[in-house]
Amino acid sequence: MSALAQVAAMEGRPVSGSDRDFDRGRNLGVKSSLEALGVKIYPQDGSGINGSAAELALSTAIEDTNPEVLKARELGLKISHRSELLAARVNESDTIAVGGTSGKSTVAAMIFTVLEAGGLGPSIITGGALGALKERGLAGNAYKGKGRVLVVEADESDGTIVRYRPKTGVVLNISKDHKDLDVLNKIFAEFAGNCGRVLVNADDAPALAVLPGALKFGFDAGGWQVTDVKPGPFSSSFKINGVAFELPAPGRYNIENALAACAAAALYGVSLEACAAGLRNFRGVERRFVLVGEKNGVTVIDDYAHNPAKISALLSALHQAAGRRVLAVYQPHGFTPTRHLKAELIESFASGLNPADMLLMPEIYYAGGTVTKNISSKDISDAVAAAGRKAAYYENRGDIPAAIAKAARPGDIVVVIGARDATLAAFAGDILNALP
Repeated sequence: MSALAQVAAMEGRPVSGSDRDFDRGRNLGVKSSLEALGVKIYPQDGSGINGSAAELALSTAIEDTNPEVLKARELGLKISHRSELLAARVNESDTIAVGGTSGKSTVAAMIFTVLEAGGLGPSIITGGALGALKERGLAGNAYKGKGRVLVVEADESDGTIVRYRPKTGVVLNISKDHKDLDVLNKIFAEFAGNCGRVLVNADDAPALAVLPGALKFGFDAGGWQVTDVKPGPFSSSFKINGVAFELPAPGRYNIENALAACAAAALYGVSLEACAAGLRNFRGVERRFVLVGEKNGVTVIDDYAHNPAKISALLSALHQAAGRRVLAVYQPHGFTPTRHLKAELIESFASGLNPADMLLMPEIYYAGGTVTKNISSKDISDAVAAAGRKAAYYENRGDIPAAIAKAARPGDIVVVIGARDATLAAFAGDILNALP
């Protein structure tokens, strides 16, 4: 939503809006960035829906009983879903739409980075804020470039990805997330059918099974070859078709992400040498493996991982640092997705944590709305403990920094894991500050 608002404002169009987080005093950095572009922010009480409003655009999280929805209906305004506005932009541009259940924000950011390095002047609309754009004084998740190519993150969680008809589609992976695999397979097959051309990760068996006839990229597929791989806990080095890459991001999964970006960029004439130069200075994505700081030998990292596949990939990357213990703080988001993924979440921690590691879990993040609260973080932490790993539940999240300060020792890596909650980055800072 904020990305669409920014791009419209960058085009000189009048934009207004509201956000429940702003009303609660949260995420005020984004609010300030929007206002700096001329976006008028109102309380979410219906006051922003007035005679100057032409159309109301909503995210999936907005209920029919929302005051602004009721006011718009009263005034007879057109009401659109976020995906309809994005679809209109996707369908009118030379768009690269990045899909998959893991890695979309990072790959979209990497594609934008390598297209800029190749001189194409791209635009981007995505979910995660790019560090490079924040350094330009922007919110970070949108930019209007001078070129013809638009990069977008295409979300499958609410099924709206099927509304997009991009020139180029990218499917990174398919794993159980907000929806079961059989539903996701149909969604991604329909998405691919709507693309002018589609790239698929040949190293992800579920994605390849759905799209066997697509253009392929992989460590040794589709004319691509990744060699000399040296993944580390904080960076990676490797070669793609003989060209050396130094990536300031960890783990095999980020090497896969970089390869996806190179494969997409190649379709637009960008050389591997330009890709390597761009990714060498990749500034990352907000809350995607962000180094918060280090204190007395203890490193604190903040990461958006929230589904089982992402958590497993993150823990694997962290364990590249041989001998370093991991203290993982995981806050699930939403009661419905946590209930849906309960078994897989338990398995990701039970198998991904080493015996010396620790899991600390506050209660599930609740964003609002009508929901059945018949699951708790304690259900997951208890099951992980029963599987032989150290795990504990904290009813009060504020007790966790002190608990970590007491348990941490030099060499440990503390990682804060979770999505949606805009306060998690600051919470990771609280943990760093609490360390002795």
